[in-house]
Amino acid sequence: MGKLNVGGTEIQVIQIEEDDYISLTDMVRKIDNGYALIEKWLRNKNTIEFLGIWENV
Repeated sequence: MGKLNVGGTEIQVIQIEEDDYISLTDMVRKIDNGYALIEKWLRNKNTIEFLGIWENV
């Protein structure tokens, strides 16, 4: 497990097998209404379509 430092914000990076995953909650922790930003992103039609296509790939 590692960490990135972006603009003074530490973001966790987790490696599972050969794939790296970053923490979305760490990314928005210092942004006002950051969690609402993630909610909006997850409700976005384009995001849903992208995730559906990605699962098929």
